[in-house]
Amino acid sequence: MTSNKYESWGRFPKVSQFARPLQWQFDSLPIEQLPLLPFGLGRSYGDICLNHQGIILPTRQLNHFINFDQEQGVLICESGVSLAEILALCVPHGWFLPTTPGTKFVTVGGAIANDVHGKNHHRAGTFGQHVTQFELVRSNNERLICSPIQNKELYHATIGGLGLTGLITWAEIRLKKIAHRAMHIETIKFANLEDFFSLSAESDQNYEYTMSWVDCTAQGEQLGRGIFFRGNHIHADEIPRKWHIPSGKKTMPIDLPGFALNHWTVKAFNFLYYHQQFKESVVKLSDYEPFFYPLDAVLKWNRLYGKRGFLQYQFVVPYEDHRVIRDILQIIAASGLSSFLAVLKTFGDIKSPGLLSFPRKGITLALDFPIKNAVTFELLTRLDEKVHAAGGVVYPCKDARLSAHHFKCYYPQWETFAQYVDPHFSSDFWRRVMKK
Repeated sequence: MTSNKYESWGRFPKVSQFARPLQWQFDSLPIEQLPLLPFGLGRSYGDICLNHQGIILPTRQLNHFINFDQEQGVLICESGVSLAEILALCVPHGWFLPTTPGTKFVTVGGAIANDVHGKNHHRAGTFGQHVTQFELVRSNNERLICSPIQNKELYHATIGGLGLTGLITWAEIRLKKIAHRAMHIETIKFANLEDFFSLSAESDQNYEYTMSWVDCTAQGEQLGRGIFFRGNHIHADEIPRKWHIPSGKKTMPIDLPGFALNHWTVKAFNFLYYHQQFKESVVKLSDYEPFFYPLDAVLKWNRLYGKRGFLQYQFVVPYEDHRVIRDILQIIAASGLSSFLAVLKTFGDIKSPGLLSFPRKGITLALDFPIKNAVTFELLTRLDEKVHAAGGVVYPCKDARLSAHHFKCYYPQWETFAQYVDPHFSSDFWRRVMKK
């Protein structure tokens, strides 16, 4: 049965695919001629979760907890469990995710397949760093336990492997001990890119979580201005007597018309967002929810970009060359295709366990652009060249248009990885970047 219900978060490209939802972790995989692909909650921005004219295997019903060791902080759960569900279970018992992306509405299987990262990469590395083992089902229905010592080649290929090595049915994860859900956070306005690098170097020494929002419309002496966010979990002797847990969410009710997000509206929003904080620095106690997941407060926020969708673009370049970030921000500001949400952060030097994992030591910038016309794609191709020349890479999880040439330049290990791709698994992304 063809299903258009399952789409990527960027809503591009539009595809037609067949859905075979999984009901139970011991289900056999369908044996058909069409290629297979696991599908979690569809929060990947590009086409790594899409399988045009193929079969997707929605995993959301694989949502059971198997074991939770509250003393050691070790959790075993099925791959369709969401990070939101893990937090609801573990936080009241004093445990937290070892690292988390900017949304909690992703599945464990998706977090492993994309080897997601968060605000504490400089301290904790990627999500895969904390996955001790998982079960992988291949298309011949062989079930393999994968870990750093058992089937280790498939373990490293599956972490960051974009769902192409088989189906993850369950995983074991090491959690992080916390005293309370409250956090010490500080937000600091910075005037330009130089201020960001100074703040980042200082903050990475004393704060577990750091990131910044950048105004991509600013130019000249204000190029790279923005707001820096840094935070730590509170200690046991700082637990407040009373604490308000945020509740209630809003929903973006409609798709905005395509003209709503343009250079002028984005420029106005960025100006207001930057100047909403009058003081240079604000220190406060905050719940973890708005600190880690501000966009989750608005369900279906991707409707802001209209029915045509948007392109997310994230890259990392070596830390030593700050000029690359400056050049790219200048190109974006001059293009008139301003990014509505732009996040700038430094990655630490903890090596990711995945063969195709994206994070590595350097400076990462994540951007989004409403899909307007060919100019949008031309801009990102121009940025590809800049990133490649600097020795950087682009994040496949966020991609929907990268050329085969650039992918193979960014990830020369693709040939080794291809040996572990299940012969009956594929995706729109993989077929695109494997073109000759």
